[in-house]
Amino acid sequence: MTARRFAQVDVFSAEPYRGNPVAVVVDGDGVTDHDMQAFARWTNLSETTFLLPPTAPEADYRLRIFTTDGELPFAGHPTLGSAHAWRAAGHTPRTPGRLVQECAAGLVELRESGGRWAFAGPPLTRYEPLDAGTLARATAGLRLGPADVLDSSWLVNGPVWVGLRLASAEQVLAVRPDYAALGDLFVGVVGPYPEDDGAAGGDDRPDFEVRALMGTGVEDPVTGSFNAGLARWLMDTGQAPAAYVAAQGTVLGRAGRVHVTAADGAIWVAGDTATIVEGTVHL
Repeated sequence: MTARRFAQVDVFSAEPYRGNPVAVVVDGDGVTDHDMQAFARWTNLSETTFLLPPTAPEADYRLRIFTTDGELPFAGHPTLGSAHAWRAAGHTPRTPGRLVQECAAGLVELRESGGRWAFAGPPLTRYEPLDAGTLARATAGLRLGPADVLDSSWLVNGPVWVGLRLASAEQVLAVRPDYAALGDLFVGVVGPYPEDDGAAGGDDRPDFEVRALMGTGVEDPVTGSFNAGLARWLMDTGQAPAAYVAAQGTVLGRAGRVHVTAADGAIWVAGDTATIVEGTVHL
């Protein structure tokens, strides 16, 4: 085994330990697929990543993303956390304030904006209203009635998400899922906060509450990929402005904040990142 630089990065929260952690093997070159998967299973985090030299000439680095069960073509919070770890390890972007990540989903652009880094959400490969059967499964899995769901859509940009829009953030926070009924669905729900709700102002004041629920019995603390697809849907249907903040993880005791902006033909998803653990791992 070889000692390799390692970091665990908290993503999407300005408060340490209240975002979504990702494990990053900074020196991933030479680790076999088998060992990558074994290590991801061992960390038992939602995602573990491996930074590698790029194969595309325009990329700054290549990233492989593993869950405990398999490899993902793309995921949002691992993208931001891995970019943070890459820069913290002393690497310099080819272009100041801009990065290009190579991953199984293709090339993903990142850029610095307002002190945070943002990734450009990959295009949606499936983006259409839910069929009646899937909608019925999703509403049953969230213990909602048909009238509770104002709109629904497939939101597939690598991960296969089902999106449901509710009338309020309060309704989103009140959802108590029946994971067995969800089956293999990954369901995201969103609802707006009232403009005059008295919440603290400032950069992190949320406009929406978001939750991401999986039939595996897991609620994701903060989800970059779902928020990227969600933003496209909300903006296309006139439900969100060109820039907003989503809160996520509230019911889990987290303080996730996802900063979303539409610019230059893309949806940009940004969040705070912080190194929590760093050292070496033997792989």
